[in-house]
Amino acid sequence: MSDDILTNHSQKRVLVTGASGCVGHYISQTLIQQTNHELFLLVRNPDKLQVDTNVRGNVHVIQGDMQKIEQHSDLLKTIDVAILTATAWGGDMTFHVNVNKTLELISLLDEQRCEQIIYFSTASVLNHNDELLPEAGELGIDYIRSKYQCLEKIEKLPISYKITTVFPTLVLGGDEKIPVSHISSGIPEVTKYINLIKFLRADGSFHFIHAQDIATVVTHLVDHPPSADGPRRLVLGQPRLTANQAIEEVCAYLHKKISFRIPLSITLANIIIAVFRIQMDGWSRFCMNYRHFTYKNIINPATFGLTNYCATMADVLKLSGIEP
Repeated sequence: MSDDILTNHSQKRVLVTGASGCVGHYISQTLIQQTNHELFLLVRNPDKLQVDTNVRGNVHVIQGDMQKIEQHSDLLKTIDVAILTATAWGGDMTFHVNVNKTLELISLLDEQRCEQIIYFSTASVLNHNDELLPEAGELGIDYIRSKYQCLEKIEKLPISYKITTVFPTLVLGGDEKIPVSHISSGIPEVTKYINLIKFLRADGSFHFIHAQDIATVVTHLVDHPPSADGPRRLVLGQPRLTANQAIEEVCAYLHKKISFRIPLSITLANIIIAVFRIQMDGWSRFCMNYRHFTYKNIINPATFGLTNYCATMADVLKLSGIEP
């Protein structure tokens, strides 16, 4: 790595790992457009980064892999803000990357210089009171269990007082250039069945957050980190939405009239699972019974007096390219 990259200081030197992912794209793009910080975008494959990094001279694309993060130790010692979005979603390296290498990266930062670490976890590891959910650590898929384990460890580190952990709820986002989130990719398919879904009544609730709104919050946090005695766990999401409200709002957007609704109970769901011999792992079974993935303190751009990009189901559908 050239010496000029290591010594050319701007207002803040900000590292973004996983910059070519869905959330990473939005964060990188927002930081480029709305700040003048010197940015270091860590990606495995630069060709996948669909962000104009040439608009200013202090944006650097760093080709690298979390599995070899020690190769960037010199750079990491000069970082003022580290935004850790890189993650392994599954496979043999999930725990190695999401726990071991994430902890190693944090250890390579200079505690005296680094102002803030913004670590990305997932709201799935928390209960309704924003505390660790034991079942996530016991029954969760590898991705969730790895995030649970990492959170337990990083909150015990000497530098933990500088770590802001963000917990995105259901993440939306992506387009023809930016990788589409898992949730957004399924929306067009779900709306095809609205004429059937509108007759169902379900007991459940959730929050969602668009990656652009995540980027807005993170960009704000870069310049306005939580106070020393402030909360370091921030759950990212729009206000609680029940499953029935979601169905009603989708129907209103699509001009579908709801004449009656059939309650979809847990008992009925269990009968269907038994009759059709549907295989469910422990986490899926837990989620079906838990149903209400809602949280006590929800953060979104409006929390800081900023504008939400995607706050309603109508916004979700419009941004997903669904015609009313």
